[in-house]
Amino acid sequence: MTERLLQFIWDRQLYDTDALCTEDGELLEILDKGKWNHNQGPDFQGAVLNISGITWAGNVELHVRTGDWFLHGHQHDPGYENVILHVVWEHDRSVVHSVPVLELKGKVSHFLLERYTGWMQQLRSIPCQDERIRQRLKPSDDWLESLIDQRLTARCLIIEQMRRIAGGDWEAVCWWQIARNFGQHVNADAFEELARGISHNILARHRSQIHQIEALLLGQANLLNIRAEDPYVGLLQREYKHLRHKLKLTGIRGQIRFLRMRPMNFPTVRLAQLAMLIHSSEHWFSHFRQMKDPEAAEKMLTVTANDFWHYHFRPEKPSAYQPKTLGKTMVQGIIINSVVPMLYAYGKMMNEPADTKKAKEWLRAMLPERNMATRLFEQEHWSPANALESQAILELEKKYCEQKRCLECNIGQRMLSETIILPAGQSMNNS
Repeated sequence: MTERLLQFIWDRQLYDTDALCTEDGELLEILDKGKWNHNQGPDFQGAVLNISGITWAGNVELHVRTGDWFLHGHQHDPGYENVILHVVWEHDRSVVHSVPVLELKGKVSHFLLERYTGWMQQLRSIPCQDERIRQRLKPSDDWLESLIDQRLTARCLIIEQMRRIAGGDWEAVCWWQIARNFGQHVNADAFEELARGISHNILARHRSQIHQIEALLLGQANLLNIRAEDPYVGLLQREYKHLRHKLKLTGIRGQIRFLRMRPMNFPTVRLAQLAMLIHSSEHWFSHFRQMKDPEAAEKMLTVTANDFWHYHFRPEKPSAYQPKTLGKTMVQGIIINSVVPMLYAYGKMMNEPADTKKAKEWLRAMLPERNMATRLFEQEHWSPANALESQAILELEKKYCEQKRCLECNIGQRMLSETIILPAGQSMNNS
């Protein structure tokens, strides 16, 4: 038994409530269990009880053992003076207690306890996988909405930190976010460092010359420190040397990685595509806010690197002809992971609900992502219908399933709550 599970049992009243008595033998009736307090202080506030015919209003505190009250020093804390009931899993009968004590051991279904214990010992990514497949349970619409709000709110906090660093410049934050997304998982930090080192205003002044943009991006990424005979590479090197001196730039300290990467995902290709995006459009965030649907954003983001890259994956190594067009999956990933969070954050911070609403509408309008998390849930007969659901799945798998926060998960709560339905006369197990 854990204190967190005990709190859940009390909150859902998942125990035998017939003929309750305190450890002093007084009859007890729960009129109102109280509201779960997730902050400092007693666990449940505003409870109403009837003890031996007298109605009491106050707070309820829960512990695994009665002695925990004293271990936690509650007897000296004035914040606990209004506690009218101490709910415990196991009563330490040797402990003298001035607050009425209710012991729940023996009053809770052993099916609930066994199911929860099994989840906590489960090595799979999704602890309740077997039961969920058997019951074909899916998250409720409200739970999906909550998951996506949690995910976007977490991104909102990151964007707010970036915005403070950028002096309130939303275009700068958008540039940082999209550059990070172009780096994908492996080079995300290095690409963001690169973006922070070159102001979007500087890039705007040079955007008409694609070779200058490429020189700035590749040079700052320390990818032009090479020996190559191609005259275009020599042009990039000379441009970067000039611009680095003129703008007083220093290359990034992070390392750009190529290891175990498909050539189309090489950072050199991604930087060339990013350079073309800068060359072909500006004021990105303003444009995204004016767009009505994600298709317009896809059109803007679908760029092809300049002709030199049709024959190169790395500047120093020629290759067979292959246009380097940003793929649909990558474009959608940028919208889902950069554009949508930016719109949501702007709506929240600037009190523009239309932007917050648009962020979710775009997710609903987009195809779902395919990744390890969505494949896990597809095994359970639940395929996401759109990007909003696939993002919710990611939040569920990463923040709840992996961390075994089953007591906070809508599906886990439903399955545990159902375990208390027992045939008449069946006894509760004390284990």
